[in-house]
Amino acid sequence: MSKQICSRCIYDEAVPNISFDDAGVCNYCHQIESLESEYPTGKEGQARLDKMIEEIKAAGKGKKYDAIIGVSGGCDSSYLVHEMVTKYGLRVLAAHFDNTWNSTIATENIHNVLEKLGVDLFTIVVDNKEYDDIYRSFFKAGVKDLETPTDIALATTLYKAAEKFGIKYMIEGHSFRTEGVAPLGWIYMDGKYIESVQKQFGTYKLKTFPNLWFKDFLRWMILGRIKKVRPLYYMDYDKEAAKKLLAEKYGWQWYGGHHLENRFTAFYHSHFLPTRWGIDFRIAGYSAYCRNGWMSREEALGLMQEAPHIEDDLVEYVKKRLGFSDDEFERLMTLPKKTYKDYKTYKKTFELLRPFFWLMYKLELVPKSFYMKYTVKA
Repeated sequence: MSKQICSRCIYDEAVPNISFDDAGVCNYCHQIESLESEYPTGKEGQARLDKMIEEIKAAGKGKKYDAIIGVSGGCDSSYLVHEMVTKYGLRVLAAHFDNTWNSTIATENIHNVLEKLGVDLFTIVVDNKEYDDIYRSFFKAGVKDLETPTDIALATTLYKAAEKFGIKYMIEGHSFRTEGVAPLGWIYMDGKYIESVQKQFGTYKLKTFPNLWFKDFLRWMILGRIKKVRPLYYMDYDKEAAKKLLAEKYGWQWYGGHHLENRFTAFYHSHFLPTRWGIDFRIAGYSAYCRNGWMSREEALGLMQEAPHIEDDLVEYVKKRLGFSDDEFERLMTLPKKTYKDYKTYKKTFELLRPFFWLMYKLELVPKSFYMKYTVKA
């Protein structure tokens, strides 16, 4: 029996928590519609963006920096730094969490863009042996969330830099129009989850890893009042044009696909998730392109039939660096499947504090995506 596929994008009934209306349109498409009405582009979007820039500049008066931006060497963050500096005249501080798995291209991209723009870089580098041990722990835990430590550590890096320099605005390079929305149930992350997994399976203590503890999260939100804003939400953002501009101006290089600028992230998206979990994150980006009319559904479905782009010998590199023999790697890739619910997390706390986080989202102190995904009872 064939799977039902959304009549607008290419999400199908295998996607977690999906439902379809009478016209065959999925709930994720409707979610995007509500985001589009909340965050318009065009004239109204430009007016809102201009107002946001004014507020950022006012908050940065008398300080060295107006705002902080996380950078990975990827397209979205690189383009955002370019726009914020050249078009809007913001004095930004770039921040980067170095998990020691960066591709050479990503490192070069970061330095080429920042040096030409005269933007300072704040970096936290984790001890590579400690970080590889965390990755081994997540493999052994049997869960899908191997990249949770990187996402959490980047958030902490941004908060630490903002606190150090008295920065009140954190600019994030996310765009739901080009990236879509990750289905509820695909990924989970929080600091307690990382601690719990590492305690059970790790051999290293968390010493250099910048974990995001709940007390710090609250402190940065309530006392620091560090606002999280996403300018791309209001911009007519053409990703292909952005790649071209970055290449011409900064010698920026494309790395083959969304999330592929980091070698472990590339392994995670191109091999681990599809092979072990049957999850291909490309569906989110292709679905976003379908919704925007940048790609036909037929073209997107055709692309999904092609194997994900993966660097030659990357799987072997991951095995070697993490110290897994072929047999051990095979055993870990076929362990009984577990989820974050099998470990200690902050999830119940987030659910109990749902009204509080609704207020935080309204005050722009947490993104709407956090409120939508993490405070709903699972």
